[in-house]
Amino acid sequence: MMMKNKAGGAGGGMSGSGEGAGPTAAAAAAALQKQKALLQRVETDITSVVDNFTQIVNVARVSDLPVKNSQEAYMMEMRASKMVQAADSILKLVSELKQTAIFSGFASLNDHVEQRIAEFDQEAEKTNRLLARIGDDASASLKELEAHYYSSAQRLTPDV
Repeated sequence: MMMKNKAGGAGGGMSGSGEGAGPTAAAAAAALQKQKALLQRVETDITSVVDNFTQIVNVARVSDLPVKNSQEAYMMEMRASKMVQAADSILKLVSELKQTAIFSGFASLNDHVEQRIAEFDQEAEKTNRLLARIGDDASASLKELEAHYYSSAQRLTPDV
């Protein structure tokens, strides 16, 4: 009888990891541990449903003794109840997986946005440095051209 895992067993809450930092080793380990726990819950619940269904089919034989029939009926009710509990646990697990997918989607989206912001900040910094260098080069070239113009013989001679 595998009734270990009622709903809410491993990792019932959502852990938000969208704090601005990239995934760390601890976050990756926690995600891996949660994934293993969820897979174990799925295996346990599915095994419970299959085992209980098998027992219901095995007990469903028709017999002549009224006492045995009532025992079989009780056994079938108990197994059906366990199947319903396991199925409910699977439904809650699906709901938790949906919530995890939604929230981790938001977290990864936030991480992606923050990564893109950092990339654009770097590009803006590079562009500002490039513009400053171009401005310095233009200023130096302008000073050189002014020096050539003011020392030029053509400037000193009047145009006739």
